[in-house]
This record gives sequence, C-alpha cells and structure tokens, in this order.
Amino acid sequence: MENNETIVVDQQEAQQGKAFAILSYFGILFLIGLLAAKENKFVQYHVNQGILLLLFNIVCSIVSVIPFIGWIVGIVGSIFGFVLFILGIVNSAKGEAKPLPLIGKLFTIVKSY
Repeated sequence: MENNETIVVDQQEAQQGKAFAILSYFGILFLIGLLAAKENKFVQYHVNQGILLLLFNIVCSIVSVIPFIGWIVGIVGSIFGFVLFILGIVNSAKGEAKPLPLIGKLFTIVKSY
C-alpha cells in the first residue's frame, strides 16, 4: 500500500501494538517496535512515520548550524517537528494510521504494511 494513504487498521492489531506504535515517535526507540512487533502492520506503519520524523529532526539540526537562515529553519523546524511528534502520538494512541503532514508521504522505509 502507498504511504500517502491512510491504511485500514485491524482494531485488534492496533490495540496489541499501541504501546510500540507510540514509542516509535521517541527517536531511536522506534527500534523497539521494529524488532518486537515485526508482524504488526499498525506498529510498522508508525515505525516508518517515526523514522521519517527522526530524519526530519536530524536534517533541521544540521541546517540550524548555518548562520541566520539556518537558525530560522532550525527554530521553525523544531516547532514543526514537535507538532508532528504530538500528532503521531495522538494518531497511534487513537488506533489510526494517518501519515504525518508534509513528511509522512515522502517515502517508505519500513515496507511491511
């Protein structure tokens, strides 16, 4: 399934993997869900979204080293990254598989859903 669509979620699968899906948005902790819930499509979807958010934050951190323009990009990127972090946690806690705005549709890293 394409990453730019909301996937249909088995609610039992979502209930079983909710904790791992939430952890996926806490930086490197996505590895827990990636390794512990390999067969859970709901968790793997949120692992993918968490990896994209982590990459977005890393890019913003690197760009923020550049004087003036980079500082602005870093500040705006940090605020936007925090908003995406909250949205990802809310979506996973509600048992939904919606892509994060702007970055969630870029590409698929974990291909199991």
